Amino acid sequence: MTAQGVERSTDRGVARPRRHGAAPGDASGVGSGPSTDPDVAPATEQVAHEQAPAGGPARRRTRTESELRALAEEGQRRFGDARGVDGALAVLTWVAEELGDGVAVASSMANAVLPHLASRARPGVDVLFLETGYHFAETLGTRDAVAQTMDVRVVDVRAALTVPEQDARYGARLHDRDPGLCCAMRKVEPLRAALAGYDAWVTGVRREETSTRTGAPVVQFDEKHGLVKVNPIAAWSWDELVGYAEEHGVLLNPLLLDGFPSIGCAPCTQRVEPGADPRSGRWAGLGKTECGIHT
Repeated sequence: MTAQGVERSTDRGVARPRRHGAAPGDASGVGSGPSTDPDVAPATEQVAHEQAPAGGPARRRTRTESELRALAEEGQRRFGDARGVDGALAVLTWVAEELGDGVAVASSMANAVLPHLASRARPGVDVLFLETGYHFAETLGTRDAVAQTMDVRVVDVRAALTVPEQDARYGARLHDRDPGLCCAMRKVEPLRAALAGYDAWVTGVRREETSTRTGAPVVQFDEKHGLVKVNPIAAWSWDELVGYAEEHGVLLNPLLLDGFPSIGCAPCTQRVEPGADPRSGRWAGLGKTECGIHT
């Protein structure tokens, strides 16, 4: 399917997230607060984004595995030390020139920095959003705003089972009893199926986020998904991320101003106490810090 962009907004504000432990401020952006029922995602206005085809991708890869491995090695040599905005744009431009529509961006919609960067290198690029059925209203609002205001094509990637179907088969609130299985069904497997149609994917992984990501390379071959993986902002600090958003008027999820430095599904994400690990609010008390997508 040919990627098609949407008209850019001429009036986009930015919500500046506070540094962890600072006093919250007024958020500009989208969303009116988390859903009062965390098991039911709020209804949203129909906007310019699409759903990934059920049962697998409608598209197919254009490169063989050996070709993609070689390309990843080339990227590692050329962009291993990429830093800052120039470095991110350089690696994104390179992968877009090499693979064109075979590149997808994965975004959790904690912010719109990655889609904005990618659209500068490849206007109309596909942005994959894992619509788990459990998102905060602010996250869905950020997704909708990205679809409406940026030159990207937002694609909702959904699990094989709806939340009610999953509840009927596995029991309600599976995320409380077996979060690993819930993540596998609602995130890991749907993304794996969606990525089967692309030659490369772009992520917002940053090394300073958590100890499991400190060694994240800028370019690598993703053994799990069999394609090139690009982490263009791997070396970015929090201040660099926020600075880019402010300079370019890029939207940030308002929850970042409200004590949520890492945003996942509503039932499994809590506010973080001052001084705590930014990801300590994810699956709090369960000893789990990753959903399985990047591990």
